[in-house]
Formats: sequence, C-alpha cells, structure tokens
Amino acid sequence: MRAGFSDWAGAGRERAEAAAPVVAAAADLDENLVSTFKRKLLDEVDLHELGRLEAGQRRIRLERVVAHLVSTEGVILTTRERNALIRRVVDESIGLGVLEPLLADDSISEIMINGHDTIYVERFGMIEKVASGFASEEQLRQTIDRIVSTVNRRVDESSPMVDARLPPDDRMPRGARVHVVLPPLVLNGPTVTIRLFPKAYGLDELLTRGSLDHATADLLAACVRARMNIIVSGGTASGKTTMLNALSAFIQGRQRIITIEDAAELSLSQEHVVRMETRPANVEGSGQVTIRDLVRNALRMRPDRVIVGEVRGGEALDMLQAMNTGHEGSLATVHANSSTDALNRLEVLASMSDVEIPFHALRDQVNNAIDLVVQLLRGSDGTRRVVEVGYVTSRNREDFVIQPLMRWDPEAPNESGPPGRFLQFAVPQGLVDRLRIAGEVIGQGTDLPLGGPPPPAPPVVHDPLLGGVP
Repeated sequence: MRAGFSDWAGAGRERAEAAAPVVAAAADLDENLVSTFKRKLLDEVDLHELGRLEAGQRRIRLERVVAHLVSTEGVILTTRERNALIRRVVDESIGLGVLEPLLADDSISEIMINGHDTIYVERFGMIEKVASGFASEEQLRQTIDRIVSTVNRRVDESSPMVDARLPPDDRMPRGARVHVVLPPLVLNGPTVTIRLFPKAYGLDELLTRGSLDHATADLLAACVRARMNIIVSGGTASGKTTMLNALSAFIQGRQRIITIEDAAELSLSQEHVVRMETRPANVEGSGQVTIRDLVRNALRMRPDRVIVGEVRGGEALDMLQAMNTGHEGSLATVHANSSTDALNRLEVLASMSDVEIPFHALRDQVNNAIDLVVQLLRGSDGTRRVVEVGYVTSRNREDFVIQPLMRWDPEAPNESGPPGRFLQFAVPQGLVDRLRIAGEVIGQGTDLPLGGPPPPAPPVVHDPLLGGVP
C-alpha cells in the first residue's frame, strides 16, 4: 500500500522503522567494494542466458552469484552488511541502485534527487533526507537513462527535461510519475522527482483515517449519484486525486466514463471507462497533445461523465461548456487555497483559451456549471483533510456565493481527543430538492440538518494546520 491520503497510519510507520536499518547499512557500504563486486559479477554471469529469465528469477540468480563471490573473496562483514552489499550490487547491476530500497518502502510517496549525493523522500506527508546517495553524477545519469528508457524517452543536453509516467511493476504496483531536469537548467546536478502513485482509497477508508465525517461522505455520495458537477480543490499534495478517485466510485456502472489526465493516476472500478492521457512534444517540438485537445475530443465520444484529473489552462472553458450542455455529473480538480478561490481560478483559467469571452460571461458559465466545491488541506503535520464542502448558490453573473455544508474547525472541542471536529450546517432547500428529484434522500439516519438559513461567515483562523483558510 503506497502512502496516500492521510497516510499517517501507525502500521506504516512501523514498517518504515523496520526498513531503516537496511537503508542505513547500504549507506555505510564502501563504494570501492561495491564497484569491485559489480565487475566480478559481470565477468561471472552469462548475459545471454540471464536475458531469458524473468525479472524475479534474474534477481535470485544474481544474488546467489554475488553471495558466492563474497564468500570466495573472504571479505569480513557482519550479516547485515553482507546482505546490504549483495542487494546493492544487484540493484546497481540490473535495477536502480540506491533507489531500490526507497521504492520498496511502502511508506514513501515521493522521492526527490537534488544532485547525485542528495536524496530526500516524503514519508507520511513529511520530507526527510536519506543517508545514502549515488556514488557519482555518472551513476545517477545511468540510472536516469534506465528509468526513461522504459517509456521510450530520452533526456540529454539537447532535450534536458522529461516528464513521463512509469508503468506499474513489482517495485511500483500502481506506477509512478517521473520528472527529470539536467544541467545547465539546474545548478546542483541532475534533478529527479519520482511521485509514486498511491493506493486508490475509497470514502470508507478515508472515514477511518479521519479525513472527513460520515454525514459529509453520505452527502457527497448522493451528489455524485445525482449527477452534480463537483470541483475538488486544494494545494499541492493535499489529496485531490485520491478524493477524486474516491468520489468516482459512486458513478453508476452502466454509464460511460472518460478520464483525462496528464499522468494517468485514477483507478476506477467501473467497467465502461475510457482512459486518456496527454502526450508531450517530441524532440522536434511537434506531436504534443494537451488536456484541452483531449477534452474537446472526449465530448465527441458520447461520454456520460467526464473526469478531468487537473484543470490548469484553457481547457477550463471547454469543461464548463460541457457541464452546461448536457454532460452533468462531471468531476475535476483545481489548485486553489479556498472554495471561492477555486471558482475565481476557474474563471481566470477559462479566460486563457483562444476564444475572446468577456469576464462577466465567464462568471455566468462558472456559476451555472459548478454545483459543489470540496476543499482539501494538507496540514503542517502532514495530515490531509477535507476542510470545507460548499454548495454554489450564486447564479448567472452574480458574484460567487458558496454556502458551506461542512467545515473543519481546528479549535472546536472534541470529547474523544484533541481539539478539532467537523461542523455540519443546514443543507439548502434547493440542494435537497435536486437530490429528491434524482431519487436521493438525505437526512435520514444522518446528522445533516435540512433546509435552513446559511451559517454566518466564520473569522479567518490563523492556525498552522489550516494555513489561514477560513
């Protein structure tokens, strides 16, 4: 299970602590010793015979050969150092070297390489430095070549940047996204960022992790089934894709769903799903396929639902027009610090299209297209949480008005633990009516109050876990 939304579970921490001695031992190895046994291994094995073996069998064969070589040479090592040496030699021979133990650690969600001797990882939402590093810049570049070659890409001085999605394998069960930048664009050596796609959590799992409450989960599920257009908003690494994936589970299985992403992270359980992914330009600068290109084409593919992994440009206009012209029930994410900011950002992004549209007309599009905004936040302690769910009550060219349905209050007393709990507000009658017409009944057996005046606007709370979000 990869680290993901609210990935601070105690079990993950215990696994990480258990793996720490192995990583530390690998960091203490003599690089000359590793290089010596790498050369001996290459002299010993038959590469033609090795190529006929599967990946798992190949690794087992090489580990046996290295173990025999270590015993033959009579190198004095502790059991832990011997195992770390064997693993390191094999990793650098057929794998990704010092990255292998990091990829095998389920608690790590991101790996950041800042030059050959500096590696950071994100674990449970917190960034920490790794003791081990690459022996040289040449070794790091060899590892980069191995990574990008798996997706038929190359990176060199003529093309010093690459952004690619790695397919799932034994090391990365759900795949990963890798971004590489080479000097002279970066000054501290080759820089690599590997984002390991997390496990697809459902709302039930997010509930057990305290990311939202039961009443809000029931309401969101009803809104998805009722084909309301929902925007998931939040900052970087706040859990937007995880929440989008959890919400998509409530789309009826008989509907045709088209997902559009820069790097395919979503994992839908429905049978009738078409997955689309962007394509960067080739070395000649041609052949690029953008999110907007895919959105336009998706509308010609008879979709019942369109799910856009992230809206970040002129495709916002095409998406808003689709939501307003018969493609209800669409889902998308956007980078924003609050629910109102999310609508403002959609308005600005829509203006970036090549169609000249007055701002007041864009506001009309946003108001009439978006029904709900789900705001997420990553706290300073690494936890990810839904901090607000709002219903858009403004219409046509009015200023944006969002009526909160739920809000996280970090200072509210909590009988079962430290301060902080989810506050429920009255569901507006307009939303209740829309859900009832769609066959969704809420409020029965939940804590949701129905039909009432909107709650007063709260003061801005300058809490470190909220970052100034109301």
